[in-house]
Formats: sequence, structure tokens, C-alpha cells
Amino acid sequence: VQLAESGGGLVQAGRSLSLSCIASGDIFSIEIMGWYRQVPGKQRELVASVTSGGTTNYADNVKGRFTISRDVAKVTLQMNSLTPEDTAVYYCKALVPIASTVEYLEVWGQGTLVTVSS
Repeated sequence: VQLAESGGGLVQAGRSLSLSCIASGDIFSIEIMGWYRQVPGKQRELVASVTSGGTTNYADNVKGRFTISRDVAKVTLQMNSLTPEDTAVYYCKALVPIASTVEYLEVWGQGTLVTVSS
């Protein structure tokens, strides 16, 4: 499985931006897809995730503003009411079960920068 992100850029506070992540390879093996973000000097944090069954999970600080959606090989993060605190590099992540184990393979995209100006 490989992931390719797109959609980052510079946006003013209060505006919206949409990020897309397209998976290739054994896409039907992907169980969970999600978006994480990281700012310099801080740990990478979960923004939102969605399972193959459509169950979503959001970080508290994006609930009501961000929406994650998934269509088999593509996961989209719609970000509304952006604030400067949302500035970060956003990474797409896929979790693929490893056969005959209870473990998962983590696959990451290369990241896309989102900058929100005040």
C-alpha cells in the first residue's frame, strides 16, 4: 500500500481547505485510514480517522470543524473554520492488518503542509 496526499496550502483563518489521500496497491486490505498532523517540536497527533466500516474518530480540537470521509481508496479531510493553531504538516496514515497476527502495518504518506494565516 502506498499513500499520496494533496490539497495543502496557505489559507486565511476562518476559511476552509480539503485534503485528499489516495491509496494504491492492496487497497482492500486497509482497515483504518486517518489524518495526523505535526508541528515542529511536537509529537504527531491524530486529527481524524475512519474505519473500513465507516466509523469515525476525531480529536477534540477539530470536532465540529473537520469532517473525514472515505471511499475505498481515497480519504478526504474537509477542514472548516481553520485557525492558525491548525497550521501543521498533515500526514495520511493507513493501517493494514498483518495476516495471521494481531498486528498492523502502518503506512504513511509524505505529508502536506497546511498554513493558516491570521
